[in-house]
Amino acid sequence: MKAHSIFRVGLSGLATVLAVVGCGRNLSTAPSPQGNVGTLASSNLITLPFDPANFVRGIDNRYFPLSPGTIFTYRGVSKNGQETNTVEVTRNTKTILGVTTTVVHDQVYIEDGSLSEDTFDWYAQDKRGNVWYFGEDTKEYDHGVLVSTAGSWEAGKGDAKAGIIMLGDPHVGDSYKQEDSPGVVADMAKVISLSETASVGAGTFANCLSTTEWTPIEPGNRARKFYAPGVGVVLELSTRHGGERVELIKVQ
Repeated sequence: MKAHSIFRVGLSGLATVLAVVGCGRNLSTAPSPQGNVGTLASSNLITLPFDPANFVRGIDNRYFPLSPGTIFTYRGVSKNGQETNTVEVTRNTKTILGVTTTVVHDQVYIEDGSLSEDTFDWYAQDKRGNVWYFGEDTKEYDHGVLVSTAGSWEAGKGDAKAGIIMLGDPHVGDSYKQEDSPGVVADMAKVISLSETASVGAGTFANCLSTTEWTPIEPGNRARKFYAPGVGVVLELSTRHGGERVELIKVQ
């Protein structure tokens, strides 16, 4: 069974989640050396110019805060059984394209306790509060045996570009590219609500931002995700494996 991480981006099966434009809607589409985010046709497609000088240390986005030392634990149940996903916001950093990113360690265990996926993800926030996704180093295991690194990518290598994981001033209807590494990942998200309530193992969260997320790599594969203010992603309902629910059960 291919494990599934809720925290990271990636519906393609190659990898697997979680703002932001800040005050106002001054969205530039001017080209940059790194490239603009988003290429799919959409009247509400958000494109942001990339500039290493516009990034800040730390990530305090309302819907996607990453406080070093925090550990999130998720549990997923599908027709294939139960998975546990632990996500640690480390104190480590990695410099990518001149930007100091926060390193997040993401591990997925299948029902028998075996490590199925072990990944390091890289995020950074710009001055307007947008959280960018700079890639991942992912490894898939089968009972201790490394079987794949498919889905690994890093912005600036080859044609890969940083994506947006969450908008700082999100509006219903906004869409944005989360990952952009041709031939590897090409995930998209669209904001569908700012007032959802999600009840999960860790509690009931009101005023959640909800998105629908998809990838052209797997047409028809969809996920709906819920991001709670001050917490981050708390719930995912997806079409993977014929239907799957992954929910937050603990935050340390």
